[in-house]
Amino acid sequence: MTIQWFPGHMAKAKREVAEKLKLVDFVIELVDARAPLSSQNPMLHEILQDKPKMIVLMKKDLADPNVTKEWISYNEQRGTPSLAIEANKKQDIQKVVQMAKDLGKEKIEKLKAKGVRPRPSRAMIIGIPNVGKSTLINRLANKKMAQTGDKPGVTKKQQWIKVKKEFELLDTPGILWPKFEEEEVGYRLASIGTIKDQILPKEDVAAYVLDYLQTHYSSLLEDRYDFESYDDIMDAFETIGKKRGCLESGGHVNFEKVSDVILQDLRTGKLGLISFERP
Repeated sequence: MTIQWFPGHMAKAKREVAEKLKLVDFVIELVDARAPLSSQNPMLHEILQDKPKMIVLMKKDLADPNVTKEWISYNEQRGTPSLAIEANKKQDIQKVVQMAKDLGKEKIEKLKAKGVRPRPSRAMIIGIPNVGKSTLINRLANKKMAQTGDKPGVTKKQQWIKVKKEFELLDTPGILWPKFEEEEVGYRLASIGTIKDQILPKEDVAAYVLDYLQTHYSSLLEDRYDFESYDDIMDAFETIGKKRGCLESGGHVNFEKVSDVILQDLRTGKLGLISFERP
């Protein structure tokens, strides 16, 4: 199954990114630490080509820390500086500033050598919707510069933002690629809330989460829902529904409410620290 989702403003944003790339010295790409590959945008990679880049794994406080370490090591082995952060921690924000400063240093030194008047290095920040981009920008600028929201696609235009005296940041709208060729990529992104809940059936996404947990994090299932494994997904939904009071008249379990519970538990970290892919 191919999942199509490409609102018109995203096609425009892609063109804008390509046009503005020549104005910046390097790129900061944000990905979700729970799915660092699925939340990268391969369409953007075609545009970026050889532009220097650093990767920031957002929401590390919701991801499996051991898997996150694997991803950082993997990125660095491929020549891309990388770090994982929790956007509300000042020390993590300072690490982003330092890495960006280091990455922009080479371009500034070249300009100095040519006799060009020194200027702050310039970066473009990119990422797919709802990856935490606006939150990070506000923390970097130390004030509310970018609109934030818990729904994908809040930022709709580009703006320049000064980060202390270290560098200048070009914000861009979150961009998804035209379609997910791999069904599982769509399910991973739907599970963590990166794409809107209306794109895929909620019950299917919740079932995907339970199946993944049964295979990779069965102890977390037991801790949260008092069962480690199941033979039938309907039995799992019934068990969770009865425990969590997701009932309708006649005592029947409301599967939509169960799906909401599972996805909310996952996205708020109540299910535990979970990563949906490894390098």
